[in-house]
Amino acid sequence: MLLAIFNFQFSIFNSAQAQQCYWVFMTDKAGTTFDPYSYFDAKAIERYRINEADLYDISNYPVNESYVSQVEALATDSVGESRWFNAAAVVATPEQVAAIKKLPFVKEVVAIESNMHLAKADESDQSDESDLLEQSEIALHDQLVRMGGKYFRDKGINGRGIRIAVFDGGFPQVNTHAAFKHLRDNKQIVKTWNFPNKKENVYGWNSHGLMTLSCIAGRYDEMDLGLATGAELLLARTEVNTEPFKEEVWWQMAVEWADKNGANIISSSLGYGKDRYYTKDMNGQSYVAKAGNMAARKGILVCNSAGNEGDDETWYTIITPSDADSVLCVGGIMPDLESYNRTSFSSYGPSADGRQKPNVCAFAYAWTANTGKSNHDYHTVPGTSFSCPLVSGFAACAMQCRPGVKTMDLFHEIEISADLYPYCDYTYGYGVPQADFFTGDRKEVKPTFTFEQDYQNGHVRIVPVQDYKKCNLFIKNCRPDGTIIEYRKWNLPEFKTDMWIDIPQGDVIIVNLDGYTSNYRFTNEGNTELGHYECLELANLYTKSDNDSVDDGGTTMFFYEHDNLAGQPDEKKGSWERYGMLGVAVRTASSELESDFWSPAKHLGVRHTHYFCKAYGWGFAIDYNHTGFRFNKEAANSLDTLAGMADDIAWLDKKVSKHRMNVGEIGLEIYQRVRLVPGGMFHKGWHWDLGVYGSWGFSAYKLAGAHNGDIANSRKEVVRGLDFMEDYRWNWGVTTRITRDWLGLYVRYRMNGIGKDVAAGKVLMPRLEVGLQLAL
Repeated sequence: MLLAIFNFQFSIFNSAQAQQCYWVFMTDKAGTTFDPYSYFDAKAIERYRINEADLYDISNYPVNESYVSQVEALATDSVGESRWFNAAAVVATPEQVAAIKKLPFVKEVVAIESNMHLAKADESDQSDESDLLEQSEIALHDQLVRMGGKYFRDKGINGRGIRIAVFDGGFPQVNTHAAFKHLRDNKQIVKTWNFPNKKENVYGWNSHGLMTLSCIAGRYDEMDLGLATGAELLLARTEVNTEPFKEEVWWQMAVEWADKNGANIISSSLGYGKDRYYTKDMNGQSYVAKAGNMAARKGILVCNSAGNEGDDETWYTIITPSDADSVLCVGGIMPDLESYNRTSFSSYGPSADGRQKPNVCAFAYAWTANTGKSNHDYHTVPGTSFSCPLVSGFAACAMQCRPGVKTMDLFHEIEISADLYPYCDYTYGYGVPQADFFTGDRKEVKPTFTFEQDYQNGHVRIVPVQDYKKCNLFIKNCRPDGTIIEYRKWNLPEFKTDMWIDIPQGDVIIVNLDGYTSNYRFTNEGNTELGHYECLELANLYTKSDNDSVDDGGTTMFFYEHDNLAGQPDEKKGSWERYGMLGVAVRTASSELESDFWSPAKHLGVRHTHYFCKAYGWGFAIDYNHTGFRFNKEAANSLDTLAGMADDIAWLDKKVSKHRMNVGEIGLEIYQRVRLVPGGMFHKGWHWDLGVYGSWGFSAYKLAGAHNGDIANSRKEVVRGLDFMEDYRWNWGVTTRITRDWLGLYVRYRMNGIGKDVAAGKVLMPRLEVGLQLAL
């Protein structure tokens, strides 16, 4: 029986494997033809011209349809195609994959390991930041004021003539909500496509897209929610929570669709991260990262959220495709017009291979349109999902200010425009982009501090030139090769001007205060104070590292001292959890004693799961179980007969309130775990466990309740010990659980009977147990 159960588990796992999604890469595009002037939108052709990209590049040629047909004939299902990578995506079993690999034109077959998720934070998970949000009293226009939006507005810059593709999980009510009336009236929504459903309708499903679009081009009465209210839009639905392997294909297809239809900018508040990847994988080598870089080569500016993993101690990096070097990675800050405060959830950089990420940041709390019965609903929501589209709208206005600008030139200008530039770190990047850079209104930055040095001891002191009531002082210490050792953010006026900073020989500190950046290097010959922009090259050099953060009064410190991102805790493929379960014993057969509805079973234990991949693992659990079987009078008499205590029955009458059989066990469970849907508050998502257990019964006794309600007359020691329970000493059975994060539903079924042969048959205790589990 035990072997049969494990064979059943393997068959289920193999069935799950049969649904794996694969990229099938072809060796060539033999026999295909391509006319870019009939394929591309006119705006795409113009974009190619400006960026000196090749319209006839082989990546634009279609995939050989004969190749695709032969692959699809051997697969379970077809998902999509990629011109850029000359590949088809299919769902296939391992046996089908083996057959596909034998086709002469197949270069390789690669399993798709990723799972897309929205980069929006849980609205209920605001912790202490909710107070700051209330104190800031975020005005509708503050999210634009922080980026200097008035400079664009004063010059009539609103993204007109720029086309933005928005990727998301759906856009419900965008076709009816008041926030987008101007887009509908002016026919600014040029095209839509629903990749999961293969149709044009995107006006449903996840409301996340409604909110991100608000931050690009939405309006609230006469006030703008995003800067690009005049831009043209392409809306693509690419994400479905129940399709864990296909979203990467749909994202790739959406990028190519955006390229074909003339997108200048892609705004993607989606990402792939800890649900299926490890930190070492965030190095720009995922297929969506490669697609982001390919889009940049074809002249599209790709903006992507940094992710919401900043408060996860197992994940100290950003998500992909933000890790691509040509993708503008956007982090999140709290809604404060005068200073910097990182949201707890915004992901840190650098990328796994040490490149500067994020590139810039913006408000990660935004006022957006909201779905509901009314088409006039709005609300405030948190997440780096909203800092990204705010910057995408900014980028459209910046592009309008720079007619004919090449995409990567604009990419770097957006970095330069940010209010911390040339200072940058792994929390804020170069800071919040500022419109005055593009409108010609930027004023010269004057020095805000000086260095005072101690030549003999290698100390330096930073002395502000005036008193600051509310401002931030940023300090980072770098190795000669640019590696960040540590960086700090001080909230003035808490910064103590009499504090000396130690600088090792050859190291550099880079300091920013109120928009002014300067640098100091200590050498054997004394100090070298560098100019405002002189350390730009150094500021762009980083090596991979890990980090930690410490709060010290008005100071936030971030340390990067080790070169071991690949060894972060998420690389450990095992995890422990404590759990408790509360259930009831349920009668399932007439041969079982009839129990009350409330026959409680209680479990306390620990469980360890070892993951072979992010979606599948095996584990074991050890627990203590106490079950109180509660019986009616007839069942209690049968139990007394089993125990050889018929003489005691006379003592019990019909008014005895309770009859219970209490048992205690220590058990060991072995199980397999399949992750069904990733994500969730504790990053566990939905998962399913199936296993077998064995237990040792170490105590049992019959308990009769109060006689005629008289507690003093209750009898507990009617029976003690295990002798009368012949089969109880060793037990075994099967167990299964469906769990989301910390709460789940479990079922246990005991395979062996508990009881004694009476009149040639067993009178059994109930076998089935169902209940709830709480796991941390």
